Amino acid sequence: MKAITIKEILDSCNGNFIGAEEKLNTKVTSIVTDSRQAKENSMFVAIKGEKVDGHKFVPMTYNQGAVCALVEEKIDCDIPQIVVESTLQAVKDIAEYYRSLFTIPFIGVTGSVGKTSTKEMLASVLKEKFKVHKTQGNFNNELGVPLTLFAMEEDTEVAIIEMGISDFGEMTRLSKIVKPNICVITNIGCCHLENLGDRDGVLKAKTEMFKNIQKDGKIFLCGDDDKLNTVKEYKGIVPTFYGLNDTNKYYGEIIENNSENGIKCNLHFDGKSIPVTVPAIGNHMVANAMASVAIGKYLGMTDEEIVRGIESYSTIGGRNNVIKTDKYTVIDDCYNANPTSTKASIDTIANFSNPRKVCILGDMKELGKDEILLHKEVGAKAEECKIDVLITVGDLAKEMQSQLKNTKGYHFDNNESLIKELPSILKDNDAILIKASHSMHFEEIVEAITE
Repeated sequence: MKAITIKEILDSCNGNFIGAEEKLNTKVTSIVTDSRQAKENSMFVAIKGEKVDGHKFVPMTYNQGAVCALVEEKIDCDIPQIVVESTLQAVKDIAEYYRSLFTIPFIGVTGSVGKTSTKEMLASVLKEKFKVHKTQGNFNNELGVPLTLFAMEEDTEVAIIEMGISDFGEMTRLSKIVKPNICVITNIGCCHLENLGDRDGVLKAKTEMFKNIQKDGKIFLCGDDDKLNTVKEYKGIVPTFYGLNDTNKYYGEIIENNSENGIKCNLHFDGKSIPVTVPAIGNHMVANAMASVAIGKYLGMTDEEIVRGIESYSTIGGRNNVIKTDKYTVIDDCYNANPTSTKASIDTIANFSNPRKVCILGDMKELGKDEILLHKEVGAKAEECKIDVLITVGDLAKEMQSQLKNTKGYHFDNNESLIKELPSILKDNDAILIKASHSMHFEEIVEAITE
């Protein structure tokens, strides 16, 4: 973190300072919400959670070297304190100030599906030319984004910030902190419909990011998406479209899908056709690569740097991660699920060369009034793609079974009962997709199959 003083922090969040006035010039070199991460010259942010109140850990952080605490009530401790009405709001205010200290490109990435893999692909490409800072893990909400910014080092040259939302207004608040120079939206799918209503609502919520785009900013949208390709301009900024369709300015032509061995394709842009192998599974990864091509060219990268970055891409656990065991090929995609991403994953496994394709799917949450229909559509997709076996877990996922004709179906009420029966269902050399909403804890199934 670039060092800032307690006075700068105080001014940015309009708090009340408790402590000796000379302490205001003390420099803070890290801001943490986990007391275990407190160290010399850090500031600890005390947050009242549902189960734990961070205020009780303030004295401990002082003993570990913290030089300040951000609190909602004065703590009986010698540590200097900034008292605010809401530490969560104060963190966002401080992050907005911290972001203002940088004049580098900030890339905001969002979308219903693929924002994390696009962020990772962007980082893989841009690191060939720049020192890149990116969102780690799932730190993409109103607390995670500030913590992501605070982790940014002074010599960072490009920041890639993932932003996830579930309701209207959230993206406005997040983008106010990030103030992106470049906005990227991967697609508009059926997610968080309990709050957003329908895909038009999702489009409205995601494009709130544009409200805080920097002057002379750029917008990159996946033109394959029927909602995104209706965006013609925003305050004079005309979007640049990328994807798989040749109507996009930047498009990828798939030559050969070798499933877990990567996808051979041609990158088309500026009148060129450049061959590359994308080391990932799923045709959507070629679209993600094209986003990176478009942004890489905008930031002045050479074709050679871009190709090198694409071909050095690697997946992260729980997101289309292929695991080879002695018996099976497992696609660990259990981090999260919605109808759009699940259908894409079924398309992906359908391209595998294994004798049998098995999908283990669970409930998809927050889909609103159409949740039963949307689960049935996923079952229909499995049937359409000629999946050999569909195993489901959960009350909603059970609806997928009603659409099966030739696909063999099994349903279980919980993970434990499924895991007991797996040895009698699976066969050697099966390709197995494992996917559900994160709350279904399908990592338990992945562990059981791959141990």
